[in-house]
Amino acid sequence: MWAAVRTAALCVALVPGGSWAAPTRAATPFHFEIRTGQNLDCFLREGQSAAHLVLRGGLAPRILVAFPAGDSGVALWFDKQSTPLKWTVDVLPQAKTARDSLGRPLNGIVFEVATTARTLVPRQAVLSSVRVLRDYQDSGAAPAAILVAPVLSADTVTWSRGRLDGAPGYRLALTVIQGALKSGGVISAANGQIRLRITALTGDTPLTPLSGAGLLNGSEGRDQTGKNVLTFLSYREKFLAGSWRFDTYFGRDTLMSLRLLMPVLAPEAIEAGLRSVLTRLAPDGEVAHEESIGEFAVLSHLQQGSRSDAPLFDYGMIDGTYLLAPVIAAYLLDQPEGRGRAASYLRAQVGGSGTGGTPTGVALAHNLLFVARTARSFAADPGYQRLMALKPGHTTGEWRDSNDGLGGGRYPYDVNAVLVPAALDAAAHLLASRLLDPYLSPADRAVLAHAAADNEVWRRQAPSLFAVSIDNARARAAVTSYARQIGVPAGQALRSLDTHAVHFHALSLDAAGTPIPIVNSDTGFELLFSTPAPADLDRDVESVLRPFPLGLLTDVGMVVADPVFTDAAIQARFTNHAYHGTVIWSWQQALFASGLQRQLKRTDLPDAVRADLLGAQQALWQAIRASRSVQSSELWSWRFEGGAYRIAPFGASGLDVDEANAAQLWSTVYLALKGPSAVPR
Repeated sequence: MWAAVRTAALCVALVPGGSWAAPTRAATPFHFEIRTGQNLDCFLREGQSAAHLVLRGGLAPRILVAFPAGDSGVALWFDKQSTPLKWTVDVLPQAKTARDSLGRPLNGIVFEVATTARTLVPRQAVLSSVRVLRDYQDSGAAPAAILVAPVLSADTVTWSRGRLDGAPGYRLALTVIQGALKSGGVISAANGQIRLRITALTGDTPLTPLSGAGLLNGSEGRDQTGKNVLTFLSYREKFLAGSWRFDTYFGRDTLMSLRLLMPVLAPEAIEAGLRSVLTRLAPDGEVAHEESIGEFAVLSHLQQGSRSDAPLFDYGMIDGTYLLAPVIAAYLLDQPEGRGRAASYLRAQVGGSGTGGTPTGVALAHNLLFVARTARSFAADPGYQRLMALKPGHTTGEWRDSNDGLGGGRYPYDVNAVLVPAALDAAAHLLASRLLDPYLSPADRAVLAHAAADNEVWRRQAPSLFAVSIDNARARAAVTSYARQIGVPAGQALRSLDTHAVHFHALSLDAAGTPIPIVNSDTGFELLFSTPAPADLDRDVESVLRPFPLGLLTDVGMVVADPVFTDAAIQARFTNHAYHGTVIWSWQQALFASGLQRQLKRTDLPDAVRADLLGAQQALWQAIRASRSVQSSELWSWRFEGGAYRIAPFGASGLDVDEANAAQLWSTVYLALKGPSAVPR
């Protein structure tokens, strides 16, 4: 999954969120608005309709509507403007149902917008899967088979077609309320303004909303925007990773969000999310990273010579497979509600690839056995070659899933030093609980019997392979040089260095087992899933939360990677315009905050270590509070001006590699977090 950085100027909830009902379909309108950079994002869920309207202004305007149903969408890109265009919404989106030419239902929205642009020249309409729209946004290309010519009437231009497999398809219609519609679909202003009524529809099957008491248990925080975003992305069939660009299932995103939100989620919501992951397991127990559904699945099948819309699942990532066990164990073993419902939940049936019609317990056993078998090699003979590597032919394999995200590494720190041992530990506890007895053969139990001992080897041996140490003189020189290069001050970072060496965990190991020395935020996984020795815990937190560019902390958040100790080539790829560069991901800050909260509950911490962690917690939350305006977005960037770091929306700059989602599932996890009561000045 690809992400982006952005800065939100305004977040406005248009309806209250504290009294939502939990109908089979959204019975009353649920809508809210977010403004981020050049985008105005409007969300609606009502009846059979759920839609996200994205109005992009600037020099390259666009109107896009994404639908959770089938991960589908419709969009229209206009020719470039000579001056920046600004959209205003005259009539908010309202639910709309229509029929296609065969009388089949189409669901979506109708709304009205205005602009002071002199003319609007349609460049290309794309009606298809959101993934097709995403590809067109990135490359300007779309499959010829899905493109359709507009049909013009006196005041309306319409693009409409059936899906490639003959199922109900899509419709996008623009009616000119103020202005004139000319040949070719060109729209000119009247009295200095263009006003349009726009209808956007999809024929894909609506999802079943989760909301109200069916989603949250009433103990969540008061962040209304976070609650709105979570509600829009939550369905009984699955949680959506983010909108507009990832309006469907992603395994890793689902699992991390469930783990961090677990204290405030209703049991039904937790179980629905876990079921969505278990349903999509591979036959060997691997977790699916992403699904291809709707017309994107149709396109994929057509390339193989078949005509089908059967979902296709991507198993190219390695982290989700080792996340499932610790997350489901946290619910079934540690949550009171989960313990009470565990036996019946494991008896319930799941369906999908590899586990169709089988009990949930059998599906979970498949995953635990995969974890135990793949971890045996390193446990028997520790060495970097037996760590979990990216799959052959893949340059990505965990959450930093852009091509440069791991700095060219093959063995990720988070998977090997944290997630594999956490999965083994969870497998051992699930085995000891006897909950899985009905679903395990004697041979299965023999495989899982090694999990506890193997966990100890992994916890003891794997982290040390990623250890990096930089002496004081070299660290000072590197910070001074890098700060000058990127135009930020070095003084505060250098003062925090004192006379000590710098120690941290490498982001990854290269193919030869050499650590890639990028300071990174993945220590958050250690804080949430491990129990490091107090001295190690103190050192690891300090290394991350030092001031940037020695550590990761800035005035507007914690960046996820700092290449200060790498060569010029890697530094050039890890900028504040790169998807996983020196940018701030909302959920990584939440992960670190949740992990710190967990570690501070320990009773074995020396007073000095506890004091250090409390200071780190205050500093982190100061940065979190400074970035509240963009907290629910996927990520954001920064600029340094006026002697301070300033939030910069990711995707607003022409240098940014991508566009961020305004609504991201795992960026809503602050609903389950409570920061320290006071922040030192």
